[in-house]
Amino acid sequence: MDRISKLRIHIAPVGYEIDRVVHPAKQEKADRVWLLLHENQSEDKSSPFITKITNQLEKLGIEVKQEYHDRRDLFKIIRAIKNILEQEKGNDIYVNLASGSKIQAIGTMMACMMFNDDENIHPFYVEAKNYRGVDAKQPLSTGIKKIQDVPPYSIKIPDERLIQALKIIKENNGKLTKKEMAQISEENKIITVNAEEKNHSMARFTSLDKNIIQPLEEHWKFIKVDKIGRNRWITLTQEGKNAIGFLIK
Repeated sequence: MDRISKLRIHIAPVGYEIDRVVHPAKQEKADRVWLLLHENQSEDKSSPFITKITNQLEKLGIEVKQEYHDRRDLFKIIRAIKNILEQEKGNDIYVNLASGSKIQAIGTMMACMMFNDDENIHPFYVEAKNYRGVDAKQPLSTGIKKIQDVPPYSIKIPDERLIQALKIIKENNGKLTKKEMAQISEENKIITVNAEEKNHSMARFTSLDKNIIQPLEEHWKFIKVDKIGRNRWITLTQEGKNAIGFLIK
């Protein structure tokens, strides 16, 4: 995509702030703002702020879109940001770390560090001008003093082949035999086997071990392999389940 045709996209969790969402979007000439909203609207006390933010942004000619998540769940916050990043691929994306809760700030920053392969994601922090304190009916602050860029240092994630392997395990209820994993992996071209028919089974296991099992078990700690009877069973660890929560739809 040509740089001239890129859009300026802002992502902002919605809590009890208005100016810290609207003013940066106005100042930085955003084309579109994604509001990150709590999925359970009946328990979400930020509804009045959502309406005010949306109205102010639309008056400025800025498009507003919404993405829902569980704002209390770190991994679902990361997943929600990833969903937006995938839809806005090719655009310049600015992620507001100041407008939501602490766990949302952590989750949005982690997402910036994980998924910035194209170096088009720019997290920032907004320092408020005046703080009011806690009042569910009023914004926590008014005005903005400074917009501070935050460097998105990288956090590595597994390569696509390993993510596809995790997806296979997930689709088999988090547990399957090594033999089943080898067969499905070859069928899905996650592993490649070049061997004569008589050596095919052994070559397939070797490829699976080297390219899938060892990285997921020893490096990422996302799976464990246990021998039960005559079979070796692959199961997800808690770390693997957490990773699936934001890496796989």
